[in-house]
Amino acid sequence: MATEAAAPAMTVFERYLSLWVALCIVVGIGLGALVPGLFAALAAAEVAKINLPVALLVWLMIVPMLLKIDFAALGQVRQHLRGVGVTLFINWAVKPFSMALLGTLFIGMLFRPWLPETQIESYIAGLILLAAAPCTAMVFVWSNLCEGEPHYTLSQVALNDVIMVFAFAPLVALLLGVASISVPWDTLLLSVLLYIVVPVVAAQGLRRAVLGSGGAPALARLQAALGPLSLVALLTTLVLLFGFQGEAILAQPLVIALLAVPILIQVYFNAGLAYWLSRKLGVAWCVAAPAALIGASNFFELAVAAAISLFGIGSGAALATVVGVLVEVPVMLSVVAIVKRSRGWYERAA
Repeated sequence: MATEAAAPAMTVFERYLSLWVALCIVVGIGLGALVPGLFAALAAAEVAKINLPVALLVWLMIVPMLLKIDFAALGQVRQHLRGVGVTLFINWAVKPFSMALLGTLFIGMLFRPWLPETQIESYIAGLILLAAAPCTAMVFVWSNLCEGEPHYTLSQVALNDVIMVFAFAPLVALLLGVASISVPWDTLLLSVLLYIVVPVVAAQGLRRAVLGSGGAPALARLQAALGPLSLVALLTTLVLLFGFQGEAILAQPLVIALLAVPILIQVYFNAGLAYWLSRKLGVAWCVAAPAALIGASNFFELAVAAAISLFGIGSGAALATVVGVLVEVPVMLSVVAIVKRSRGWYERAA
């Protein structure tokens, strides 16, 4: 009965997800403006720039998805090496450089008359920081929503985390034209611990306990029961993120909107390129869909921390990374919808 009751709820949630997202954005901005003290207190609950309420919500989002992963089957990822190659190419050879180009074109040139002159270079730097590190935890959400291959997703995230430790600083230094970058190691390492290690360990422990006591049917019932909780956590995260910045959005809506333009183009460009390359290379759709999403999404916690460390909390760079936070969830949900609706086209012979 629990499984039967959960399935319709899940369907309604997903069917009207765009509506719920829009409502959460409006509610978040409104509450952020009406009760700024509450959201300021929630925003201050952080360690190394990692917001703890958001981290808790991320756990609620991704643990149900990580329950699907059978570590004994991780070897299957060898079948999807072309998908791994596509995502690595997009994340490290395309995305940071395309954002540098888009930031210079839109913020440095086309939108320059409408932006504070003293902040132009800082805005561009923030956009580059945003694109220089691929997302970690939230990609589990996007992959699950588009029915992506969970073992591929976990392996790709883990590989990106390892590369990020070595490549983030020199890549940012190259694109920003500075001699050295002070990487916020505490943010980077704590993010990996909180968003990857802890939930993976917790999910695997729970998976083994449930399988040991009730077998596969018990695990299926648990996953069905936790499914709606995961989406509720996603929408609550959206309310918090927009609530944290409610006053800023209302105070300078034009700047926020202009900074969002290159971010939007970058997301759709990189997602589309990854999806197209995957199709050309014969990558299975269940891998191509999360590959597109991983290729397009950003590690905004690291970007915000690096921007504050390098340029200050009131800088244009910090604001640009925050705009990335605001854009991330609704835009990635639209990419999920696009890859799901285009599955028929993808799976037809090229």
